[in-house]
Amino acid sequence: MERRRLLGLALLFAAGAPLPAAAQQPAAGRGRAPLPLVVIDPGHGGRDPGAIGRAGTQEKRIALAVALNLKARLEQARRCRVLLTRSSDVFVPLGRRIEIARQRQATLFLSLHADSAPGARGASVYTLSETASDSLAEALARRENRADAAGGLRLPSVSPEVQRILLSLMQHETRTGSERLARLTVAALGQQVPLLPNTHRRARFVVLTAPDVPAALVEMGFLSHPQDEAALNRAAHRARLATALAEAVHGYLGMRAAGLGAAEG
Repeated sequence: MERRRLLGLALLFAAGAPLPAAAQQPAAGRGRAPLPLVVIDPGHGGRDPGAIGRAGTQEKRIALAVALNLKARLEQARRCRVLLTRSSDVFVPLGRRIEIARQRQATLFLSLHADSAPGARGASVYTLSETASDSLAEALARRENRADAAGGLRLPSVSPEVQRILLSLMQHETRTGSERLARLTVAALGQQVPLLPNTHRRARFVVLTAPDVPAALVEMGFLSHPQDEAALNRAAHRARLATALAEAVHGYLGMRAAGLGAAEG
């Protein structure tokens, strides 16, 4: 269901009004909808280099290199529009990254990182949770969230009761989409690159807190591990990451187009 339509129906429902006839059936005879928008978020940038490997590799540069590769692959397939939160070495506050996706009514948001964690090696995927799934996920979230302060939510100026209904509807839809995106991403990455055990983890990453955009954060490897750092510096390895991520995005868009998301809960 298109996001504005969902919010409108929620407001009507909260006010006790009957649903309009046009809202109870698919629209007919309207113009073709634009292609879905995918927002890719290369982590860090500018004065914030992110993690730095033993060989001096900066996380911000790896994240941007993979993001540009992924953008090119997605645009070549012509199944979606693509927007980067940054396309050069500039600093973008965390709250602004979230707002870029929300203001453009993005279909999904994918944040790319290559962090640092003692002993960790391999790619992993994270979705939002108030309670971290494990100590590594909690530590990574703390590290990433220090980059900037969280951006606040902006709900319509309605009563607290209606706001709670709206937020609940949005969050349920978003959580369902985020979990689906994470599953597809783990499966695609597993065919291309080594994975961290318990690959799908959960924590409260600020960059994933938009209540109305399904989102996942991908740790493409850990620059603190020499083998991961060496791999991330190879163009062929970054191309494999981009191939996997493009496959996951296309899988998500395909399921969304088929309406399978409505059957999940």
